[in-house]
Amino acid sequence: MRRIRMIVAYDGTEYVGWQTQPNGLAVQERIEQAIQETTGEQVTLQGSGRTDSGVHARAQVAHFDTKAAHGGG
Repeated sequence: MRRIRMIVAYDGTEYVGWQTQPNGLAVQERIEQAIQETTGEQVTLQGSGRTDSGVHARAQVAHFDTKAAHGGG
């Protein structure tokens, strides 16, 4: 198992915030989808903090654990 740290920047205009929520698309959810498309593995992304709806970020730190050796499965 490897732990991958990432630093992400995003425009939060279209999102309900960082954390996955039942009332709309969150940044966390979108990044998890991209990771699954890349690795074929479903992961849970852990963010260093949360944002409110519509908030942008320049250097949000997050990590996930994976069994994948690299992108593409």
